[in-house]
Amino acid sequence: MPTLDLPLDELKQYQGINPRPDDFDAYWERALAEMQTVDPQIELVPSEFQVPFAECFHLYFTGVRGARIHAKYIRPKGVQEPHPAIIMFHGYYMNSGDWADKLAYAAMGYSVFAMDVRGQGGLSEDVGGVKGVTVKGHIIRGLDDEPDNLLYRHIFLDCAQLAGIAMNMPEVDAERVGVIGWSQGGGLTIACAALEPRIKRAAPVYPFLSDYRRVWEMDLAKDAYDELQLYFRHFDPCHEREEEIFTKLGYIDVQHLAPRIQAEVLMGIGLMDTICPPSTQFAAYNKIPSPKQTVIYPDYAHEHLPGMHDKILQFMRGL
Repeated sequence: MPTLDLPLDELKQYQGINPRPDDFDAYWERALAEMQTVDPQIELVPSEFQVPFAECFHLYFTGVRGARIHAKYIRPKGVQEPHPAIIMFHGYYMNSGDWADKLAYAAMGYSVFAMDVRGQGGLSEDVGGVKGVTVKGHIIRGLDDEPDNLLYRHIFLDCAQLAGIAMNMPEVDAERVGVIGWSQGGGLTIACAALEPRIKRAAPVYPFLSDYRRVWEMDLAKDAYDELQLYFRHFDPCHEREEEIFTKLGYIDVQHLAPRIQAEVLMGIGLMDTICPPSTQFAAYNKIPSPKQTVIYPDYAHEHLPGMHDKILQFMRGL
């Protein structure tokens, strides 16, 4: 079969090459402590979109640094006892999508939460406030500021905070919550399950935001990762700060968060993926200590993986 990356047997052993900052654990404990001081000021607004078997709401909460975060919230109508919930995260630059593609879980009796990532294509706020340059993209937002101001730090915390909000809903069984996402959503799924250890099941598909230096060395800093190339070209053309830059990106590298995961994991991977190379995905997967399995698509890239949605739904039926 054609190969883009390492052979599969090597991928299954690959541990990633992007640096992990020495104070990584302290960084995230400090971040979580900040999140826990935030008054979320939760607001539920009924949506114009409604269906006979469920109630649909716009959910708003305040995240770190004061941003109002939006999520679609669907709960089964007339179900009183606590039941499972699914949290969904979307792809880069996109939004939480249509209500309709969440109804399968609501029809199963699950509540569903689908977050708009701050500053992307949905209704969540981006309050800004970082020093330095952006050029393009969210990976590098805050890279010239203190590590605590990296934008993806705040986004990862939004994910964990939404999970906590979902678990505190009286209609939700906090011990039966799953997370799902593809691409950026896959990376956020890993981050959410790492930062909220009560997550029961996680299904990331070809996760983004992993092993940045590997992306660079494969000459795949393009498409979703092109901001890395633009940053070096504009602000470090001789790569004098390369080690510093990749080390700072290590704070928001999901492969380094993966060891915190306690959830059972199902990951979908396309071996011809040039957007999120397979080795970067395995860098995160191989560090997950909890029960896990992959669904591998040898001939598929960063695209629709046939049958994967069905496999995830069946996986989440086990909540």
